[in-house]
This record gives sequence, structure tokens and C-alpha cells, in this order.
Amino acid sequence: MSGQELLKDMRIVLVGKTGVGKSAAANTILGRKAFKSELTPSSVTSQCEKTSDKVDERDVAMVDTPGLFDTRCSNDVIINEIGKCICLSSPGPHVFLVVIQLGRFTEEEQETVKILQKTFGPDSAKYMMVLFTNGDRLKNKTIEEYLKNSPERLRKLIQQCHGGYHVFNNEKMENRSQVTELLQKIDKLVVENGGCCYTNEMYREAEEGIEEEKRRILRMNEEERRRVEQELKDTYKGEALEKATEELRKQQERTAREKAEKDNSFLKKLAKYAQVAFKHLMEVVKEVAVETFVEALDIGVVGELIINVPELCTIQ
Repeated sequence: MSGQELLKDMRIVLVGKTGVGKSAAANTILGRKAFKSELTPSSVTSQCEKTSDKVDERDVAMVDTPGLFDTRCSNDVIINEIGKCICLSSPGPHVFLVVIQLGRFTEEEQETVKILQKTFGPDSAKYMMVLFTNGDRLKNKTIEEYLKNSPERLRKLIQQCHGGYHVFNNEKMENRSQVTELLQKIDKLVVENGGCCYTNEMYREAEEGIEEEKRRILRMNEEERRRVEQELKDTYKGEALEKATEELRKQQERTAREKAEKDNSFLKKLAKYAQVAFKHLMEVVKEVAVETFVEALDIGVVGELIINVPELCTIQ
């Protein structure tokens, strides 16, 4: 992929704290309400979901994830969701969009990059970009002016994402220029990363497994494929037949791929990676809880945190 080319297929993983607008951002990118999105402090997205659509003449796949710090789920559920995210974004995402709400940057979100690196691998930071939601709060300011006066820890997070950021007004889904600009920034990011999506050992293993399962599904449906092909031969001739047959092949491969990505039995093969990622995730969450508690000692709100810290440090 050269600096002038556009990605024809783009895989985007949205990550961030519960309630920052990940699902709304995904809907803005796709130009339709593909994901459930509500104004609520609790997570609307309880499990990894994937939806694809044509955006600016590209095939864009969006993977929406549960809140990074939503530790109310059981260990098994979190491990399973990590595995699902890997499968749904295989052979690897072109970008991890770190979604942050303008004006509400928390202590937990400071550790987002660290958590993603622990979960997906150290080089994943090269593929991260901050996406601010609630862009209407800027009013007459530019995002650059806002960042100039923002907390140092927020600017540091952007630096960890190699300086990449964008801002969305999710209330104006019809404003497609903000989406086009984001996709162009992702193109640039991919070029800077050698023209490839992010991958590592777990993604390579996931892709091998998905392709193997896809082939198995296609073999099982071979008889049905031949029946439909015969119907096409009875209906079309020449170039029209070739086009219809090729479209059938693509549709069947697409359907088999989608089924393979969601295959629960395959998730067990990724358990070793998901369990390690979960262990690292909990280490970072505990660090955040302890740091928050220590800072509270200086401002006299220890009583409230004595109740809340165990919840952050323990998974039921």
C-alpha cells in the first residue's frame, strides 16, 4: 500500500471505558444505527459485536467491545470476550480507536494504552488512535486549542498513540466529512506501519483456525452450492453467468467466514492467549485502583474509596 492508495478493506476495533460513546461512534462511521447506543452510565455493549458495511466505497468492519474497566463480569466472561475480539478482528485490526469523551478524562483512561498493550501485544500501540466523542462541546474551539489547555496526562496518552487523534460529533451522523477525514487518518497510520494491519502470534493462530473452520463449513455446504450453481446455469448465460457465479462464491465464503469467526469451539484454542491477556489486564486495573487510593489520601476522600477499591481489585 503506497501513500496514495486507500484501504479497500478496513478493520476497526473500538475500545474505551463504559459510557464514552463507542457504539455511537461506530454508528457514525457506518452511517446507520448498527449498534445499540443509549445515554447511560452502564455498558450497553455487554459482548463483542461486529458489523460491516460500505463506507466511502470501502468495506469497513467495526468491532465494538465492552467497557475496558467493566470488572463486574466474571473471569470466564472477560476471557471469552478477549478471545471473541481477536476472532472478530482477525487477521488483525488496522486501528484500535481509543474512544474518550471530551471533558471527562479519568484516572483509569490514563492506563488505556498499557491495558491494550498487555492484552494485544506491545506493538499494538503503533496502531492506536484517540477518538474524542461529544465534539459539540468544543463550541467555537478547535480540538487543537482544547488539547493545548487539557491535562498533561491526556496529552501523554495521545503521544503514546503516536500523536494520532480525531474528534466526532455523534449527534450529527449526517456529517460524513468527519468520517472521511477519520478514514484518511487511518490510511496514513497504516502506511506509517508498513501498509499492513496489526498482527502477532495470537492473531496468526486465530486466522489459521478461522480459515480452517471456513473450509470445513464450505465443504459441508458443497451440495447446496452445486444446486444453486445449476439454477444459475439454467437462468444465465455467458458473462452474466460468470458474474452471478462469482457473486455466489463470494457470498458463500463471506457467510462461512462469519460463522467461523463466531464459532465457540474455536475460542477454546485461543484460551491460552486470552488467559494471559486477562491476567495482565487485572494487574493494570489493580495498579489503577491503588494509585487512585493513594491520591485520595492527599485529598481526604478515603472513606468512599475504601468501599470501592475492593470492587476494582476483585473479580467475582
